[in-house]
Order: sequence, then C-alpha cells, then structure tokens
Amino acid sequence: MKTTKQIALGRVTSGYQYVADEVDPDKRHVVRVQWHVTDLPRSAVKQDLLFSLGSALSIFAPSKNHAISRLEELLATGIDPGQAPFQVAVKIPGAKSTILEEDDVDEPELHTDIVEVARDRISARIAEEFAGHELTALITAILEAEGFTCTMSPPGADGGIDIVAGRGVLGMDSPRVIVQVKSGGQTGDSVVRDLSGVVHTQGADQGLLVAWGGLSKQARGTVQSQQFRMRVWAAEDVVDAVMRVYENLPEDIRSRLPLKRVWMLAE
Repeated sequence: MKTTKQIALGRVTSGYQYVADEVDPDKRHVVRVQWHVTDLPRSAVKQDLLFSLGSALSIFAPSKNHAISRLEELLATGIDPGQAPFQVAVKIPGAKSTILEEDDVDEPELHTDIVEVARDRISARIAEEFAGHELTALITAILEAEGFTCTMSPPGADGGIDIVAGRGVLGMDSPRVIVQVKSGGQTGDSVVRDLSGVVHTQGADQGLLVAWGGLSKQARGTVQSQQFRMRVWAAEDVVDAVMRVYENLPEDIRSRLPLKRVWMLAE
C-alpha cells in the first residue's frame, strides 16, 4: 500500500468483471477480493518475498521459495517463516540419474524501486542486529543524537518505562518524554493505554511508543485520540530517524549498521 507502506492480504472471490457504469474508467476492470489483513508491516516479510510482492505486474503468480505457503502463514499468523531448504529433482538428457537443483529466488521487478529496496534492507538489518533490548539502546542513541538527555532502563521488568528523555543537562526540561519500546509483532491497545497512564503519573509532556511491528486497529484509534500527547514510531519511522541522525550516532552503532549515502539520477 503506497500510503502506509503496509501489505494487504486477501482472497479472490470472483473472476474478472467489466463494470460499465463505473464513472472512473480506471476502475471498470474488476477482480473482487475479500481482504483479511490490511495492515501487515513490511518488516514482517523477509527480503526475498518482498522482491516477489514488489513485482511491476498488476497480476502475477509468485512461485519460488515456497511463496504461496509463506503467504498463507503470513495471513494466518502475521509471521513469514522464510524459505525452507528446498531442492528439485532435474533429469539431465543422457544422464543415468537425476541431480538436485536448488530453487531460485524470484527475480526482482523489472523497474526496481531502489530506494524502497534499500530501506527494506536497512529495516531487516535493524531487526536482526537490534532485537529485544538492543532496540531500546538504538532508540536511546537516536534521541541523544536529537539533543535529548536520556535514562535507559535495564533489561527486564520496567514498569512501562524503557527510556526517560528530556532536554537540558539533567534531562528535566521540556519536552519530557516517556518512551516504551516493543520489538515484536503488532502492539495492542492495552500497551497504548498503559503508556498514556504512565505519561500522566510521571508528569511527562509526551509519550513515544516504538512499535516495530505496527499497531492493531484498536490501538491506532486510541493513538489518534491522543495525537497531541503521544507519537508512534513503527519500523519505517525508526529507519527515517536513523537516516536523519546517522552521522551523530555512536561509532559502535554505526559499525553494526553500516550505511553510506548515494546520489543517483532521479528518473
């Protein structure tokens, strides 16, 4: 989805239809679909399958690296199990036996969106290198690079507070921010409400929820009702923040997440 960068999954419920009375001529050619998931984060899908889903064709059939079974698993659980070891028996003319040939990755789309591919790879590296409490350390480094003074909670139970951030030498000047970091799947409404309560009891100005896997529909509604008190960073927002302050991040983080800026001709 171009607007949210999320992925929608559904099942086709009818064959092709031509809707003659549709006002918009671009919407007269129809294949009806029942959508089951409309907010799957790109971070939930591994890179090889993202290549297939980024095909330049409107209708195509992904066939390699167990794409269909993986899409079924994503539809059911929201988790991409990745490609399993898979080999195909190939008969060579004139040979006495068959050989095993590994299944290949689907080719990327004809006109690859280089920016999107780069961002997907950065996101994948962050998910791999900064899992769990390490993501909290990365967010702390980003906020410090933005000029905040931060106190990061140690691993384990944190009472809903992963980071306390504020301006000034002591970090006590406004805006004072309470940060909660979730590195797993979709974050539910209860986490949003808990963070809102902690922001109030701690006398903070704002709350920041880092929800790497995005928010549930109900949680998005709760955040929308508190948009002047709370912000959410999903995976896309974390990538944006990293790119914004990369030169000011600590050397050890830059060594674990090596990036370089590239200029290219705009097509």
